Amino acid sequence: MFIDQIKTTALLAGLTFLLLIFGFSIGGTTGLTIALLLTATMNIVSYWYSDKLVLKMHKAKPANHEMFEDLHDIVKNISIRASIKKPKIFIINSQSPNAFATGRNDKNAVIAVTIGLLEKLSHRELKGVIAHEIAHIKNKDLLISTVSVILASAIAYIAVMARWTAIFGNSREDGGNLLEIITLSIVAPISASILRLAISRSREYVADETGAKLIKDPEALADALVKLETSPKLERGNRAAASLFIINPFSGGRFISLLSTHPETSARVKRLRKMAFTL
Repeated sequence: MFIDQIKTTALLAGLTFLLLIFGFSIGGTTGLTIALLLTATMNIVSYWYSDKLVLKMHKAKPANHEMFEDLHDIVKNISIRASIKKPKIFIINSQSPNAFATGRNDKNAVIAVTIGLLEKLSHRELKGVIAHEIAHIKNKDLLISTVSVILASAIAYIAVMARWTAIFGNSREDGGNLLEIITLSIVAPISASILRLAISRSREYVADETGAKLIKDPEALADALVKLETSPKLERGNRAAASLFIINPFSGGRFISLLSTHPETSARVKRLRKMAFTL
C-alpha cells in the first residue's frame, strides 16, 4: 500500500506541474495566473457541489432505514472500525450491481449502492464492497479524485482557449510560437487524462487493501469483484463518473491499461487472494 500511496503523490504532483507548465508556456505569467485562478474556482465549486451532482445524475434516493436495515448495519459497523462518521446511504434503482462513494470529506460522505448489488451479493460479499467504499472515505480518496479531475479539466479548458487564441492570432509577450501552442494544446490534455486515470487505478488498489484489512476478510471483496465483473453493465449513464464506481459500470471493448478507469479485475482479485494468507 505504501508504494501505491507514493505513486499517487507523484502522479498528483505531475498533474499539477503539467498544469503550471502548460499555463506558462501558452501565456507566460498571465497564462500561469489564469491557470491557477481557474483551478481554484473549479476546486471550490466541485468541493461543495460535486456529490450532489453525481447523486442526481444517477437518480439516487436516500436508503430508508427500515427497508435497508441490514445495509445500514453493515455501513455503521465498518464505519466504527474505520473511525469515521457513518456515511449517508443512497440507493440507485438499477439492476447492474455496483457502488460508489462521494462527498466533500469523511464528515459529509455518501455511499451509493444499486438495487442489483443488494440482490446479487451475499451478506459477506456486500461487507467486502462496503468496506472498499468506506476505505475510499478513510483514505481521503474523495478529495484526491476531485482534485485530479479538476486539474485535468482545467488543462483541457485552457487547451481549448489556447487553440482558439492561436487560430485567431492573438499574441502575447512572453509565450511560444503558434506551432508550439497548438502542439501543447493537443498533448497536454492527453497527458493529463493519462495521469488522472493512473491516479484512479492506484487508489482502487489502496482501497481494496484498506477495506480488506477493515473487515479482515480479503476473500469477501475478491468474490464480490468476480461477480461484478461478470454481471450486466449499465445501459446508459455519464461515463465521466465511471471512475467513482467500485468497478467500471459500462460495457464495451477493453482499452489499453493507460486509458482504463480501473485496474484489471483479475489483478485486483489476485492481490486480495494473496492478502488472505497474510491477515
